[in-house]
Amino acid sequence: MENDATEIRLEKPATITAKHLEQRAKNEPNNEPYPGGWSPLLVLAGITCCLGSALPAGYNIGVINNPADLMKRFCNETIEERFNVQLTEETLNIVWATVVSIFLVGGVTGSLSAGWLADKLGRRGALAIGNTCGIIGAIFFISAKAANSVEILMVGRLFVGLSGGLATSLVPMYMTETAPLKLRGAVGVLCQLGITCGVLLGQIVSLDSTLGTENSWPIMLVAFSPLCLTSLGLLFVLPESPKYLYVIRSQGGKAIKELSRLRNMDVSLLSNEVASLDQEAVTAEATEIWTIGRVVKDPSLRLPLLLVCTMQAGQQLSGVNAVFFYSNKIFQEAKLGETGAQYATLGTGVINVVMALIAVPVMSLFGRRTLFLLSCYLAVGCLTFLCFAIIFIEAAAVMPWFCMIAVLAYVLFYGLGLGPIPYFIGSELFDVGPRPAAMALGGVSNWGANFIVGMGFESVMTIIGPYSFLIFSGCTLLLALFNRVYLPETRGRDTMEISATMTKGFKSRPNYTPVAQWRP
Repeated sequence: MENDATEIRLEKPATITAKHLEQRAKNEPNNEPYPGGWSPLLVLAGITCCLGSALPAGYNIGVINNPADLMKRFCNETIEERFNVQLTEETLNIVWATVVSIFLVGGVTGSLSAGWLADKLGRRGALAIGNTCGIIGAIFFISAKAANSVEILMVGRLFVGLSGGLATSLVPMYMTETAPLKLRGAVGVLCQLGITCGVLLGQIVSLDSTLGTENSWPIMLVAFSPLCLTSLGLLFVLPESPKYLYVIRSQGGKAIKELSRLRNMDVSLLSNEVASLDQEAVTAEATEIWTIGRVVKDPSLRLPLLLVCTMQAGQQLSGVNAVFFYSNKIFQEAKLGETGAQYATLGTGVINVVMALIAVPVMSLFGRRTLFLLSCYLAVGCLTFLCFAIIFIEAAAVMPWFCMIAVLAYVLFYGLGLGPIPYFIGSELFDVGPRPAAMALGGVSNWGANFIVGMGFESVMTIIGPYSFLIFSGCTLLLALFNRVYLPETRGRDTMEISATMTKGFKSRPNYTPVAQWRP
């Protein structure tokens, strides 16, 4: 570790001003070991990551559904004109499924490479690569129709998938490493907030009354790109993660300066946080470089890695995308009409966004474990109720409305914990060394499960009908039961303390509280 870190900490106390003493006095009565709140730079970092990285990822998920028919027609006409081949309906569906699902392939690849990029280029550098991939994807989109090429459209989807995969792994990592301990949960929600806003924006922009038309769909596909371009510029203004600089790069002096900028405080007021960085750096120096292979093989990390991967995969296996997919049909059954059903589906997106906004302060008030388990149990109830409500949808006039209530309630309860917590829980369960690799594997699990649900839901729905929602209900219940035993409460706790409770794998009992023995 560089000596300049120590020199800064020794020199600064002599220059403490009355303002600093007043600020310290405010912190000491509250016993805040890591002072700091929403400083201007932290707010800017949150806005940049939320709108510039996470929102485009959600946008590219939501924008592709409404204009599917006209874009399938483009694919059909392009292939027929260029190759003189008349596609059958089944073949056209395969081509379109490839266009849609190659985004998920990009997401898996982006998540898998996020940890390596984060350590090699820094958190900001890796985020910049994600923004660049988004801009490249937009260039391919705008060129696809002019070049009359389905292949260019697919390459564009692959690049925006890479951008999305990088965003879902890097945004929670960067934000939780730059935020003070008391705001770690609040900033962790920003990734989910950006994605839900992006999905909703994509649904709105892709309506046939906006840009989802024969002539405007290329513009519709690239409408997110100005956000990526703006974010790319702002990343050069934002500070690098102090934890990355201090622990991974051994640049103590630079790390402390960046920390001071982030907290908008003099270094002398950050002695406890710097001491925590020192402790993490000593631990990191005693270990080798953390690769994905090493993280997978290390027995002391097996349980937290399994928690991260199951929570990320379980988020998708809870059926959220399937519920969104089926909601339009449910709302039509409720006699809302085609237009009314479209706007009601948008209403589910609005609820999702509102819940993500509510989750920002909620994460600072309640424990992650409590919120996650409550969200799971309530989602299980909604999915089970939705299944039987659909089965008996024609039994009574009120049943379609029960279906609609079940959908809306599910979306609401999903946003309470199932939606936001899996994205950032890895940053709280792992120390800074193995964190990038662990979060990359978690991202792969999320995108992989998303791919499975996306490819298999319609087939399963055709075979067993609404009973498919019981599969999602069962997966969510198993996820809750597993986390009830092994997920520790992470709110307000240091990552080194948390990881120490899970070093024994399945023999660990991180939630065990010994009962004091009775003495006569």
